[in-house]
This record gives sequence, structure tokens and C-alpha cells, in this order.
Amino acid sequence: MILSQFYVLISVVVLAVIMAVMLAMGKGKYREISPLGGIAFAFVMAGIILPEKRMIGYGLMGIGAILVLIDTVMILRKKIKNNKDV
Repeated sequence: MILSQFYVLISVVVLAVIMAVMLAMGKGKYREISPLGGIAFAFVMAGIILPEKRMIGYGLMGIGAILVLIDTVMILRKKIKNNKDV
């Protein structure tokens, strides 16, 4: 197995373990992922899957990270706005 494929395998296993832990700790109560969060996750996974072309892979992961930040800011602003109205 090529070293880069080994890194991809480790990344996918780590993501699966994180998801399993989150589901176990939430006891079945978890928030649905937003559409922007889903797109960000897809960009990050695409960046992990394409290790042969580093610039493209890092670029895709960077786009995913930026989208996650935008999604988080939008969710926090929405929560703050809803709390002021109450």
C-alpha cells in the first residue's frame, strides 16, 4: 500500500470514529447538518481523497474549512438574533 493511501485510510477511520463518538454521546439526539455544512464536509473529504495532487487537495480542504467557518457564524448569528427577540 502506498503511503498516501495509508494516510487516506487513517483519515477516513478517524472521521468514522469521531462520528460514532458524537452519536453515542448525543444518545440519539443530534442536530441535522445544514446544507452548507454538508457541502463543506464534501469539500474536505474530496481534499482527503485526492492526495496525489497536493495543491488541489489542500485547496479543497481550505474551501471546506472556510465554508465551515461561514456556516458556524451564520448559525451563531441566528441564535443571537432569536435570543434578543425573546
